[in-house]
Amino acid sequence: MAKTNLQEIVLARRSIRGFLPGPVSRSTLERILQLARSAPSGANLQPGRFTVLTSDALENLTDILIQAIRDERPGVSEYSYFPNPLPEYLLARKRATGFGLYDALNIAKRDIKARKKQFEHNYLFFGAPVGMVVSVDKRMGKGCFMDLGMAIQNLLIGIETEGLSSCGIGALANYGDLVHEHLTLPDDEIVVCGIAVGYADPNNPANNFKTPRLNLDEYSKFLGFD
Repeated sequence: MAKTNLQEIVLARRSIRGFLPGPVSRSTLERILQLARSAPSGANLQPGRFTVLTSDALENLTDILIQAIRDERPGVSEYSYFPNPLPEYLLARKRATGFGLYDALNIAKRDIKARKKQFEHNYLFFGAPVGMVVSVDKRMGKGCFMDLGMAIQNLLIGIETEGLSSCGIGALANYGDLVHEHLTLPDDEIVVCGIAVGYADPNNPANNFKTPRLNLDEYSKFLGFD
């Protein structure tokens, strides 16, 4: 069922890691992508490209990615996602997120095999019927990544308005060169992330987990107010 209250949509949205197999129509995805492209961008450069896959096209990509994992193919780093080294206060948040997900799935902290198996689900787009690959021209400046981020946020909210769910997949960039080659993306583009799109599976325990957010006073400051 479509949703209309924007505040409720934004506050309720979460990363979904288990989907029902039902298809998503192309017309629905086109509406969502038009919302994404309506995001502001400096000088109206509108950076970023969205490659949308389903059915055999998606399965062919996930097969290649899973084979790469089994072959222990080295990952790549085409852009910097996290600070290196990660400051302790950020590392604590990262660990809490991982442990929270594993706890929802009843995976013990020291069960490395089960944790790796769960991580592989990133490369299966968590079983979603639609997978998107987000790419951008590598010649773009850092500000254009900010603009692309706004487009992605519009996309994620647009997905929710259609009664669908999603999950961003930064891990896809670990095999960005492989994805790039398979999809024959333009030479000047790099893979930024993937996005899983579909209807949430209410019975998947992974979907019971939602990351907490900072309190207002931890990230904002008001000056000049009475």
